[in-house]
Amino acid sequence: MPSHRRTLLAAAAALTLAATATACGTGGSDSASGRTQVRIAYQAIPNADLVVKHERLLEKALPDADVKWVRFDSGGDVNTAVISGAVDLGLAGSSPVAKGLSAPLDIPYKVLWIHDVIGDNEALVAKKGTGVKAVKDLKGKKIAAPFGSTSHYSLLAALDDAGLKTSDVTLVDLQPQDALAAWQRGDIDAAYVWTPTLGELEKDGTVLTTSRKIAAAGKPTADLGVVTDDFAAEHPEIVTAWLKAEDRAVARAKNQPDKAAASIGAELGIPAGEAKRQLRQLVLLSAEEQRGAQYLGRPGAPGALAANLRDAAVFLKGQKAVDAVPGRPVFERALAVKELNRAAK
Repeated sequence: MPSHRRTLLAAAAALTLAATATACGTGGSDSASGRTQVRIAYQAIPNADLVVKHERLLEKALPDADVKWVRFDSGGDVNTAVISGAVDLGLAGSSPVAKGLSAPLDIPYKVLWIHDVIGDNEALVAKKGTGVKAVKDLKGKKIAAPFGSTSHYSLLAALDDAGLKTSDVTLVDLQPQDALAAWQRGDIDAAYVWTPTLGELEKDGTVLTTSRKIAAAGKPTADLGVVTDDFAAEHPEIVTAWLKAEDRAVARAKNQPDKAAASIGAELGIPAGEAKRQLRQLVLLSAEEQRGAQYLGRPGAPGALAANLRDAAVFLKGQKAVDAVPGRPVFERALAVKELNRAAK
């Protein structure tokens, strides 16, 4: 399916959800039954968020609420859903979040969780038989990546590090599954995508670099949890319950990886052993770790994630994907340190 078609379908689905949400009242509140709706955007990424979903940790913590999980293919689609009022919380990569916080989107949401620091689960892979053995060999080749995503950000960082300009290659905007189809047809020479699609490309491809290596070189990326400002203000107890559920799932993934992998595998439709392998490719952080200066930080002392998001916005401005780069205070205010601090007590 062409990427523009997928985006239109995702937007249509988001608008449908938004219409339902409007009928039920604002802020996810269902005026008919008196129960609060919690609408969560998730993606098929093998992290602890899928443990929360599969084991119904949030549903168990909120028996008086209606929890609805809606799957999206990229952070760009999640931004569309948030703008249309279709979801209250969601997972999006650091690049889409940086875009969301910048003009012209200026989405009124905040970052309250780091689902994972992206490692080997996102990578640049070249198809065997293309003669590409290193990133510098991509000159003149056709490369796919979802534009505006963390993969796109890492791809351009990799090209720059190899001394290549975007004009030296042909970049194609494709979602992971569309990139896989193009790969199988022989339409592209390389792709920068994430698991589980990455695993399919690796079967007949050569990994040139990973997001873990790019992060080590000073360009980290992450999958972030966001919540709309309105929902956070109206339902602080739900936000706290969500944070506690995510923290519990991270502990499960660290201390009981086999059990966590079984849940993740069930959600992704892959064997538990493969889910465990993919889980190990990510860096998961507990709530206490996320309160550190390197990440979200604490009340009065926002963490380095704010600077990382601004760096991503600068990158996006260079790609003409945003109109302007906000000042660092905008990104600092977008870190939900008070909410995380409250949940950690």
